[in-house]
Amino acid sequence: MKLKTSILCAATFAVMPALAADPAKINWPKVPVVKVPLFYPGQSTYEWLRSAEHKGASKEVIRGDACTTCHDEEDNEKDLGAKLVKANPLEPMPVRAKNGFVELQVQAAYDAENAYFRFQWKTQAPEPGTEYPYYRFDGKEWKAWGAPRLDAPIQQGKQPAIYEDRLSMMIDDGKVPMFAQQGCWLTCHDGERDSRKVATKDEVAANEAMKAYGKADVRKYLPASRNDPSDWKTGKSLDELAKIKAEGGFADLIQWRANRSNPINMADDGWVLHWRNFDAGKNPFASNMDDKTKQPKYMFDAAKFGSKEVTANQLRRQANYLVKGGNAVPFDPNAGWKEGDMVPRYYLQPGDVTGSAADNKAVGVWKDGTWTVLLTRPLNLANDDDKAFKEGGVYSVGFAVHDDSITTRGHHVSWVRTVGFGAKAKTDIQAVKLK
Repeated sequence: MKLKTSILCAATFAVMPALAADPAKINWPKVPVVKVPLFYPGQSTYEWLRSAEHKGASKEVIRGDACTTCHDEEDNEKDLGAKLVKANPLEPMPVRAKNGFVELQVQAAYDAENAYFRFQWKTQAPEPGTEYPYYRFDGKEWKAWGAPRLDAPIQQGKQPAIYEDRLSMMIDDGKVPMFAQQGCWLTCHDGERDSRKVATKDEVAANEAMKAYGKADVRKYLPASRNDPSDWKTGKSLDELAKIKAEGGFADLIQWRANRSNPINMADDGWVLHWRNFDAGKNPFASNMDDKTKQPKYMFDAAKFGSKEVTANQLRRQANYLVKGGNAVPFDPNAGWKEGDMVPRYYLQPGDVTGSAADNKAVGVWKDGTWTVLLTRPLNLANDDDKAFKEGGVYSVGFAVHDDSITTRGHHVSWVRTVGFGAKAKTDIQAVKLK
């Protein structure tokens, strides 16, 4: 079978943006490799860690001790992940054959303008997770089709498992209390999606703070954003949050996405305080649903893509990215749609990405079961929603990988690590200065 491929997307993979140094040409074999173990965490939320269920360690966590104070080499990440990925009190919905451990290889370098990171990890799936759920026409309406493995319809066999692979890096410069000790566990709380005691839509809609935030569900948040850190309902006022943010009390969150950013050589940029927010400006991707007409905004340009739609038998066999300004045209409701026709739920918008949302450039290549991702981020960013890498600086970071059609807490995560850029202090990852 001859597979059709988006002309624009095929070209995009072969072209690098103009950078101060091309990360693909850096002599990476000369840059030290740091092996960072990642493990499956289950529902080990901020609240669980501080509860009596976290036997023998809750008092230490509350006191602010580092996770690694207890979890030393004798209780390594591989063993911990193997326990938590199976059915247990912290995993009520185990994913069949899910792996509990991933080794992430990290390298870092920098020059006068940019920081460069090279990440490598082996995927569990036999193919790269470059698909994202679709909108499918059922003969009358366009409905979401496909979902990540933790969703009930997938576990019940009612929908196919579809989700993009993803790499995340959460960053703090010392201004978020306890991040250096407990990292991204500060952001994982009861009430969040796929967590313990998931908040209902009605609960969120009735909450005054969430109304003020303009949010319809509970996502990552830092303890400082709540009057009671263990209760998502107790959100602080917008004025209070603005003060915390202005003082740097937020975590930066970089996410490389195999479907929604990689085809246009980007990684999105965000920050966590009262919610998981995107940086100012426009993201690499946007929703393809028109809320007024309840129909897609764009369809494929048949002259460039080969057809106006994709179908289920074409998934994972071609580049199904919908790109504004490339292979996308405005949706035509009279184009002869039939049951089973699909279009992507998100479209890429390379020409529209603006503001601090456009900071990060990234290119990922999957080969022989392994992703290699090269990330470029400017030094000395002055945006109020970024943690700026600077020469001489030391930063606390947490890494995560989503693999095999899964999202939310189904990722693999690391304990906190430190990254230095020409710093005198000893760090776990020391970026090499390029000549």
